Amino acid sequence: WYQRRVRDDGADSVARQVRPANHWPSLRVLVCVVCKSEKAVPSTAGMQRTVETSGLIEQRIASVPSKMQAISAAIESRDFPRFGEITMRDSNEMHALCLDSYPPITYLNSVSHEIVRLVHSFNEEKGGVRAAYTFDAGPNAVLFCEEGDLAELKGRIMKEFNGKVTDVVECTVGDGPSILVENNA
Repeated sequence: WYQRRVRDDGADSVARQVRPANHWPSLRVLVCVVCKSEKAVPSTAGMQRTVETSGLIEQRIASVPSKMQAISAAIESRDFPRFGEITMRDSNEMHALCLDSYPPITYLNSVSHEIVRLVHSFNEEKGGVRAAYTFDAGPNAVLFCEEGDLAELKGRIMKEFNGKVTDVVECTVGDGPSILVENNA
């Protein structure tokens, strides 16, 4: 859960884990590495450009509290279809904001878009949301599914993206956020 900042420097903004790592033991994560090179626009610079130039940013900011409540409820109830839809829509919205920035920022590449299509195709074949994607400020996909769909989803990724996806890292949900390096300045 993200607690919105009050201080102008953002030093009081924090992320808190919604539920303990063992709350949803069947939830699985696949990180699909599409590109290991540096981004043309670093994350912080991209965020600053988006805040300064996107006409859509205020709407996104206003929608954060309701989205946080919805995703928290989906996690609480282990409602994968709802969790997946919220996750994918939020990722799409973030990348739409990047495209709305001026000059536009493009983090996703053609393989990223192919992964999006694969996930929607997978879900259509299964008759509902059984896999979900998200992308941060880069082309690498983070996919979510439940344990029962993991082998098939991973197999499809490995088969259809052989040579295009350089690594597929399989994970489970881990412990909450922690400070890796503390800045005492």
